[in-house]
Amino acid sequence: MLYEAIKLALQAILRNALRSFLTMMGIMIGVGAVIAMVTIGNGTTAKVAADLAKLGSNMLSVRPGQFGPGRASAEAKPFNIRDVEALKAQLRGVRAVVPTSQKATTVVYGSENRSTPVIGTENGYFITHAWQLTTGRRFLESEIRGGRAACVIGETVRDKLFGGDESIGRNIRVNKISCEVIGLLASKGQSSSGTDQDDIVIVPLRMFQRRIAGNSDVATIWVSAEDGTDTAKVQADMERLLRERRNITTGKEDDFSVRDMKQIAQTQTATTTVLTGLLAAVAGVSLLVGGIGIMNIMLVSVTERTREIGIRLAIGALEGQVLTQFLVEAVVLSGLGGLVGIVLGLGLAGLATGALEVPFVLDPTIVLIAFAFSAIVGVVFGYFPARRAAHLDPIEALRHE
Repeated sequence: MLYEAIKLALQAILRNALRSFLTMMGIMIGVGAVIAMVTIGNGTTAKVAADLAKLGSNMLSVRPGQFGPGRASAEAKPFNIRDVEALKAQLRGVRAVVPTSQKATTVVYGSENRSTPVIGTENGYFITHAWQLTTGRRFLESEIRGGRAACVIGETVRDKLFGGDESIGRNIRVNKISCEVIGLLASKGQSSSGTDQDDIVIVPLRMFQRRIAGNSDVATIWVSAEDGTDTAKVQADMERLLRERRNITTGKEDDFSVRDMKQIAQTQTATTTVLTGLLAAVAGVSLLVGGIGIMNIMLVSVTERTREIGIRLAIGALEGQVLTQFLVEAVVLSGLGGLVGIVLGLGLAGLATGALEVPFVLDPTIVLIAFAFSAIVGVVFGYFPARRAAHLDPIEALRHE
């Protein structure tokens, strides 16, 4: 019986192929949009998590000032190298304490120039931020202590200034200072926020302070905890030590902020997950619109086929058989739309993740849920027209023109 109902449903759909296709479009778009949005959202979440993982889940950063509404002013006393040395000497369970300062500066080579972030730091920065060198070397201790004008550049800077030429051993001007290129960083590409991570120049901190910034300030201190060390304890020790050094009495708010990369990663992941859910919910509304379209077409179909229904009832067909026929027709419409929507959604997700340069993370569960929901839409919105067809009076139906 079910086989015959499916056969009749397919015949009815093919008789009005264009109308059936237009009816299925609502389901196709709804299912495709849900799958595409969730897949893109999952890829974005994975990209954010991967970018933050490059800094290490056991990484903390500390900056002067508190930020946000109702917090202490960001115009707090900056850190200096003595604060860094104190953290290195007194913190336990850490593998690196790295000072950094940054400024957007014009770098020039020949007739080419570019405004790029210049970071003053130490060799520990390459470890904490997972930077590998493709060619060249890191800074020598004598270069760090003496503040020699040497630099390590990112792939974007190399491409813009040197093109296909060799960069190692050449001198570029950084803020009017001749600086020897000693190393080239391996490419990382764009971050999840769209920042070009390869657009960077790294110089010794002392050179940066003396010849670029013109002060001895340290903008950010990065602390990498050893594997297995509780970052919460490291953070508490940092806060206690810095409060002592900055003479902050009991009851007063810190004039610095410590951020745990693990907490940031969790927050970012939760945010992207919520946004993915909201986008999927919005896309799911089109499934309801598609369901209404199916109900509308099925009502039209019942009206068009009233005489056919009357004949079937007159020769002995049961109301349940007529109900099943039209209900199966609605489910087949929505089911076919769901299958095409799955293919459409996966295709759109593949194109979008490629364009956005995020991983393609397919969740089979959402595919099954979207298809099941499309079938349920067919049942729910096809039931009323099917019921109407089943309850037609055979005599009145046979009189219908």
